[in-house]
Amino acid sequence: MLKPEHRVAILLHEGIRSTSGKTGLSLLRYSEASIVAVIDRECPGESLPELTGIPRQVPIVASVAEALAYSPNVLAIGIAPSGGALPAEWLAEVKQAVAAGLSVANGLHTHLAKDEEFRELLREGQWIWDMRREPARLAIGGALARQLSCRRVLTVGTDMAIGKMSTSLELNRASLRRGLRSKFLATGQAGLMIAGDGIALDAVRVDFAAGAVEQMVIQFGRERDILHIEGQGSLLHPGSTATLPLLRGSQPTHLVLVHRAGQTHIRRHPEVPIPPLPVVVQLYEAVASAGGALQPARVAAIALNTHDLDAPAASDAIAQVRAETGLPCTDPVRFGADLLLDAVTEESRLAGGESRCRQSH
Repeated sequence: MLKPEHRVAILLHEGIRSTSGKTGLSLLRYSEASIVAVIDRECPGESLPELTGIPRQVPIVASVAEALAYSPNVLAIGIAPSGGALPAEWLAEVKQAVAAGLSVANGLHTHLAKDEEFRELLREGQWIWDMRREPARLAIGGALARQLSCRRVLTVGTDMAIGKMSTSLELNRASLRRGLRSKFLATGQAGLMIAGDGIALDAVRVDFAAGAVEQMVIQFGRERDILHIEGQGSLLHPGSTATLPLLRGSQPTHLVLVHRAGQTHIRRHPEVPIPPLPVVVQLYEAVASAGGALQPARVAAIALNTHDLDAPAASDAIAQVRAETGLPCTDPVRFGADLLLDAVTEESRLAGGESRCRQSH
């Protein structure tokens, strides 16, 4: 976990203005670490709040060499290039950081700690955290999580990279403010850097993916009132394999559907339309219940990503989704997640502690 005492520089080349920087932008919004510099050669010197809407005053510099002036002790790789491999010139910057004494938080599929050049550069106290690793002692899923008595809230989406992690984090924050025994369960690289525990689901062999989710949910759920499970992928996306094992492994009691306002097709796949939201709701509820074989989970609310809209347009989009679906809807990043949590907790029945999360026998 990146802790408050860490002074972090985020490697985010060309990621501020593109979706490849989702990890770094999530760290800027949610990490408790002290972020001292953002490295993006595309926009050095520009205002981070103006570019991203994230109210964090952090300088943007063009290189690791420039970032060293701000005395970081950790370099977090905040970009996810296609295929998970850094270009050679960016990899050279990571080596430069290690040579300068920085530890590395690495969410890429390429494990840097195995690289002999990196190992030779490490000094006492330095570390390389390659977080995309398969958990130990995995088994095939067995729908065991439905034996837990707590609420298990899984975020699902109409596409990838639309705000499922942010929605789960905002729901967890709202739950903790209400005094619930709440836990955010990370399933991706950004979530792991923020939470410090969880699983990197895309590093798990597909046969054991549901089992890995199940193992995590049971491990953290026994003493919780509510779990917020970070969603991945989408049932609508032709290249996504993560959503089904999340549904099967977590056995959710509630789903929160995440959608980007105005999006009509899968990003980069214009030939794959996004169906009307009521149809998507029916799809997720049908798959979750498996025709009655497994525990049913209802879509309790819609989290609408309105990042690209101004405030009046965002309010109009939210009202339109509410009318279309008949479900509570808001943008949890922009307006907070209390409305979504109300829908999940049904007037906060758990706040009195009457449904402590445990495993039944």
